[in-house]
Amino acid sequence: MSEMMKAVVVRAPMDYGIEEVPMATAPAGGLLLKVEACGLCGSDLRTLRSGHRKVTLPWIIGHEICGEVVALGPGYAGVWAVGDRLAVGPLAYCGACDFCADGEFEYCEAYREIGQAWPGGFAEYLALPEACVRLGTVRRAPERLESVYAAISEPISSCVHAQEKGQVSLGQTLVVIGTGPIGCIHISLARARGVRQVIVADIVDERLALAEPFGPDAVVNAAKTDLVAEVRRLTGGKGADVVITATPAPVAQVQAVEMARKGGRILLFGGLPKDQSRPGIDMNLVHYNALHLIGTTIFAPRHQRIALELMASGRIPVEKLVTHRFPLEAFAEGAHLALEGKALKVVFSP
Repeated sequence: MSEMMKAVVVRAPMDYGIEEVPMATAPAGGLLLKVEACGLCGSDLRTLRSGHRKVTLPWIIGHEICGEVVALGPGYAGVWAVGDRLAVGPLAYCGACDFCADGEFEYCEAYREIGQAWPGGFAEYLALPEACVRLGTVRRAPERLESVYAAISEPISSCVHAQEKGQVSLGQTLVVIGTGPIGCIHISLARARGVRQVIVADIVDERLALAEPFGPDAVVNAAKTDLVAEVRRLTGGKGADVVITATPAPVAQVQAVEMARKGGRILLFGGLPKDQSRPGIDMNLVHYNALHLIGTTIFAPRHQRIALELMASGRIPVEKLVTHRFPLEAFAEGAHLALEGKALKVVFSP
């Protein structure tokens, strides 16, 4: 191995590119991976645009990773061996909080992430720290799942967690607001859970077109149609059993409360901008309609296991999710497509 490697370095908002950086090495108790694929996430796009509160620039980002073990760190005592192909979620749980003690890792109070606490996967090699190996989300990639797809288990795992908490199930009507990659994952996962009717909404026709291959029952442009009234019409006046807000638009959360049926559940999946995080929800609707507002963020190891099984079985059509593949050297081109909203999911391979 050379003493240098290629990596994407973000130096400042909208200032990034391929650079030669010191070669990653196997950390004590950890592993060195040769990165085979790394997906571009919505949070990566936000970091490219405006930085990130947990990232000190310049930095190597990227946290949706699949790679091959090429070296074991000093003192490594885990189950993985050189040659193993691993799907790496970015999380390392603290293992010390009450939630970790109870096995509720999805609520960990002090988790860390690859791409934030440690350099990320948009590089030729990744130093996988002992913390991630010991108490993180690292699993063997299923043999029948290409690395370009195994890399994106992280966002699917988060969606599995959300729909578990929202009790999405057989025979329900579901509305997904926002048809980016997360929205499309939620459509596929809802189908796998037996949902009867899936209605999707966005304000851009091109984004709605990206969702069509996932088979929604109805597609609504909320910029041209009264979304709440249309959902009521499509559900015979009853409203939706479950609404998922897969967008950072505050109005979506207001609309979600207005379109849910009595006893309905709203999964607040998309975080809001810090200065717009109080969107003016009518809490009387929540009260009198007995609605459930459910927030989720990360996921537990069990959610990643389920996600990889769904991906490998074809229940989540990952070949439709990954609309663009690029070599790492073409990062600027792929990032531009994603930043412009012209790609669903972009994955890079060194």
